[in-house]
Amino acid sequence: MQFKHLLKVCFFAVILFFSANVMAQNKTITGKVTDKKDGSPLPGVSVTAVGATGGAITTADGDYKLSVAGNVTALKFSYIGYVAQTVNLGSGNTLNVSLETSSKSLNEVVVIGYGTQKVKDATGSVASLGTKDFNKGVISTPDQLLQGRIAGVTVTSASGEPGGGASINIRGTGSIRAGNDPLYVIDGVPVSNDSYAASSGSSPIGMSSARNPLSFLNPNDIENISVLKDASASAIYGSRGANGVVLITTKKGRKGQGIQFSENTSLSSTASRYNLLSAPDFLKAVAGTGADANAINKGANTNWQDQIFRKAVSQTVNLGFGGAKDGFTYRASFGYDDQNGIIKKSGLKRITGRINASQMLFKDVVKLDLSLLGSNVKNQYAPVTNDAGFQGSLIGATIGLNPTYPIKNADGTYYFDGSNLNPVDMLNNTYDSDNINRTLGNLGLTIKLAKGLSYRGTFGNDYSLAKRKTFYDPRIQGYTSSSTIRGKTVPSISGIGQGDLQTVKLSSQITEQTLTYEKKWSDNSSFTILGGYSYQVFNNKSITDIRTQTVTPNVLVQNLDSFKDHFPLFGDTTRSELQSYYARLNYSFKDKYLLTATVRTDGSSKFGANHKYATFPALALKWKVINESFAPKSLFDDLSLRLNYGKTGNQEFPAYQSLSVFQTDLAGNSSQLYFPNPNLKWETTTAYGAGIDFTIVGGRLSGTVDYFNKSTKDLLFFNAFPQPTAAPGIWTNLAGNVINKGLEVGLTFQAVNTSKFQWEINYNMTLLKNNVENFTGRVVQTGAINGQGLSGAFSQVIQNGYPLFTFKVAKYNGLDAQGFGIYPNGIDVQTLQGSALPKFTASLTNNFTYGNWNLSVFLNAVTGFYVYDNTANAYFYRGSLLTGHNVSQDVAFTNENPLNSGQVSTRWLEKGDFLRVSNVSLGYTFALKNTKAIKTLRFSLTGQNLALITGYKGLDPEINVNKQINNVPSRGIDYTGYPKARTFTFGINAGF
Repeated sequence: MQFKHLLKVCFFAVILFFSANVMAQNKTITGKVTDKKDGSPLPGVSVTAVGATGGAITTADGDYKLSVAGNVTALKFSYIGYVAQTVNLGSGNTLNVSLETSSKSLNEVVVIGYGTQKVKDATGSVASLGTKDFNKGVISTPDQLLQGRIAGVTVTSASGEPGGGASINIRGTGSIRAGNDPLYVIDGVPVSNDSYAASSGSSPIGMSSARNPLSFLNPNDIENISVLKDASASAIYGSRGANGVVLITTKKGRKGQGIQFSENTSLSSTASRYNLLSAPDFLKAVAGTGADANAINKGANTNWQDQIFRKAVSQTVNLGFGGAKDGFTYRASFGYDDQNGIIKKSGLKRITGRINASQMLFKDVVKLDLSLLGSNVKNQYAPVTNDAGFQGSLIGATIGLNPTYPIKNADGTYYFDGSNLNPVDMLNNTYDSDNINRTLGNLGLTIKLAKGLSYRGTFGNDYSLAKRKTFYDPRIQGYTSSSTIRGKTVPSISGIGQGDLQTVKLSSQITEQTLTYEKKWSDNSSFTILGGYSYQVFNNKSITDIRTQTVTPNVLVQNLDSFKDHFPLFGDTTRSELQSYYARLNYSFKDKYLLTATVRTDGSSKFGANHKYATFPALALKWKVINESFAPKSLFDDLSLRLNYGKTGNQEFPAYQSLSVFQTDLAGNSSQLYFPNPNLKWETTTAYGAGIDFTIVGGRLSGTVDYFNKSTKDLLFFNAFPQPTAAPGIWTNLAGNVINKGLEVGLTFQAVNTSKFQWEINYNMTLLKNNVENFTGRVVQTGAINGQGLSGAFSQVIQNGYPLFTFKVAKYNGLDAQGFGIYPNGIDVQTLQGSALPKFTASLTNNFTYGNWNLSVFLNAVTGFYVYDNTANAYFYRGSLLTGHNVSQDVAFTNENPLNSGQVSTRWLEKGDFLRVSNVSLGYTFALKNTKAIKTLRFSLTGQNLALITGYKGLDPEINVNKQINNVPSRGIDYTGYPKARTFTFGINAGF
C-alpha cells in the first residue's frame, strides 16, 4: 500500500516537472569558455543558470551546452583558479565567455618530486613561492627568501653573520640526534646538507658558527621555491624526505626575455646593542659593591661596542640574459655580492655564474637540457664563537671589559691588564678567511618513446673545494691555554703566533633514470605513472695543517712557510652511497577524485648489514567537491578535501657507524672510534593528515587549512659510554617516539581590486605541539651553559612526556633581604620548564598597488617558546663588578649582593614571544612606452628588521647558538652571538 502511494507521488512530481518546463518555454544556450590571457579553451568550467537549478561542465575544447528556462536572464561561470563571472543572456542562443585568472591562481604549476603539477591537482601539502613572494633586501642565502612566508616552515638564524647557518624545520623537529634539516633539491639535483665550509681548525677561542650550506647559490637566480611538507608529497624522496623537501628552481630562458640588470646598495647597522655602563656609571656601580673603584680606574671612557661594530655598506650586482628560438632556450647570469657584516672584519663576497639551456631535437621527440653553476665564495670571519670558554670570544670580551681601560698604551701597543682580552687586539691581530669554489651541474635527456610514454635520464655532479686560512699575530695578548689534538699538543698562541690551513673537499654524483606514462580521457579522467632508479655517492675529505712559532719573533707574515714548527698533517676521508627504486601513480577520475600512491625503497651504506634497505610508502586522496553537481557553487568557487598518509626515513648521521673503525693518532697510538652495530637501522617518520582548500567571494578569498600528525621512531642516537672504555660509545636506535602535530592555515584575500588600486592580504599561521613519548628510562642532556664557575652546566633535557629542548633548571624566586637568590627547591634541584620550540607562528603580508607604485609590508610573530640568556648568566650579575667587569644597566644598582652566584636557573630563562616588522618594500615601476633600448625600469627601497616588539631582555629572541652536548643539538640558547642587523636597501632593476 505504501509503495502505491510512493509511486503516485513520483508520477505527480514528473508531471509537474514537464509542465513547468513547457510553461517556461525552455531554450538551449551554447558557447565556448576560454582563458582571457591566451585564448586557450578551459575544460571543466561549471556553467549554471542564475536563480534556477541545473548546470553543465565545459568539454576538453571549452564548449558547453545548457538548457535553461525562458525566464533565466544570466549564467554563472566558475572555474578553480579563475574569477567567477556572471554574464547576462542576450537575445541569441550563443554566449562565449573569457575568464580571468584570480591573483592566487590554482592553475599555477608547482614543482613536485620528479615533475610538475597544477596547484589545483596537488593531493599533498605543497607550498610554492615565486619571485614576487620572496623577502627583499640583503639576502645571503635562499632560506632567507622564504623565512616566515610559509605555514609550517620555521627558519631560525644561528646568528646575524652574513652567510651564517640557520635551522630550518618543516612541521616540527622530529630527530634527537640525526639531522632535522630538509632535503634541498636544486634543478633536480639533491645536494648534501653538510657544511662545505672549513671549520676554524685549532682555534684557541672556540668554534665558529657553521656556514649555511646554500650560501653558494645566488638568490637572484631563483625563480621558484616549492616546499613538500607532508609525507605523501615528500615520500618520493624516501630516505631523504623525513624532514620535508625544498625544491629550488632557477630561472630559465623564455622568448623575448632579453637582458635583465639589477643593482642593490645597502646600509646595515646593529638593530640593538647591549645596554652597558659608561665609565662614570661603572665606577659608581663598583663603589656601590664596596670594592675600591680607584684601583681599577685607568682613566679612559671607552665604548668597546663602538670599537667592534660598524655601519656596513653592501652591494649586489646581477646581470642576466636569455631567450628562445627554434626549440633552443637559454639563460645565462652573473652575480656579484659584497656583503659587509656589522662587526668589523666580517663579511661575504660571492661571484656566481650560471647557464641554463635546453634544445629540442627530431621534431620535439628528444630534449637535451643543461644546468651549470659555478661559484666562488670568500668569507671573512671575526673571532666570534659558540664555545669560547673562560677567556671569551670577541662579543664576550667586548661586553665584559672595563670601560675605563684605554684601547692602547702610550707606546702604541694594545692595553692588556694581564687577564682580560682586549677586543680590539683580538679583532686586529686575528686574520681568518676562506675561499670556496663550488660547481653544481645537471645534464638531462628526455625522449618521447611513444604517445604518452617518455624516458628521462639525468646526471648531476656537485663539487666543492674550501680552504680556510687563520693566522694569529704573536703580539696578541691573553691567550694562555694550549690544546691537544689527536695526541699532540698545540701551544698557546701569545708570543709565538700560529697559522692554520684547513682544506675540505666535498663531492657527490647522482644518476637517475625514470619512465613516465600519461593517459587522458575525454571525461577529464587521467593517470600518470612514474618509475625510476637513483644512485648517489658522497665523498668527503678534510686535511688540517697547523704551524706555530713565527720565523721572525713578533712579526707575522700571513704565509704558512713563515713558521718554524710544523704540526703533523691530519684529516679524515669518508664515503657513503645511496641506491633507490621508486614509483608513483597519479590518478584523476573525472577531475573529481584524485589519488597519488608512492613507494620508494632506499639502500644506504651507512646502515648495518641487516638493515641497509627500507621501503617508504605513501598515499594521498583528494576530492574536488566543487565539481560535484550538489556543490554549493553560490558560495564556493573552489572546494576540495585532502587526506594523506606516508612514511619517510632519515639517515643523516656520520658514515661507518655500523662498522668497527680504528684511528691512529699523531703520537702513534691506535684507538677504536666506536663500537660496531650491524643492527643499526633507519629512523622512520610516519605521518598522516587532512586538508581543505577553498576559494570564495568570487575568487577574492582563498585558503588552505591542514592538520598533520608526525611520529618518528627508531631514533638514531650516539650512546656515549662512561670512560675509560675501549671506545667512546655506539650508535644505536632508541625506543621512543617524537610526536609533532599541529594545524596550518594559509589565507589570501583580495581586499581591493580596482583598475587603479589593489590591496592583497596574505596570512599564514601554524599551531604546533611537540612531545616525546615512550622514551622511558633515559634523560638526555644538552644545552651547555658557559661562564665562570659553570663548567659542565647544562640547561635542556630530552625526557619522556615533554617536548624536545625542554629547559630543566633550578627555580629562582628573586632575592632575599640580604640580596641572595631564593631557590625554593634548592639550588641543586632542577625542575622542568618550557621548551625552546614555538607553539605558534604567524605572518601577515599586505601588498598595495597604486598606479605604478607598490608597497609590501611583512610582519611575523612567534609565541609559546623560551630562550635561555646565557649571555646575561655569564656576564650580567652584580658580582661581575667585584672582578672589574662591566654589566648591563638593569643589574648595576639593584639590591643583589655582589657575592650572589650566577647559577643556572629560571632567573635567566625568559619567554621569547615577539612580533617583528621584518620586511617593508616600496617600489616604483616606470611606464616606458616609447623607448626601444629600455623595456622595464624599476626603483625600490627596502627595510629589513625594522622593529621588534618583545619582552625578552636580550638583543633578540630569534636566536639559536649551537650549545650541543655530545653532539646532541640544542635550541633557544643566547650566548654572545653575532647580532642581527637593521638594513636599508636601494635597488634598481632594468630590462633591455
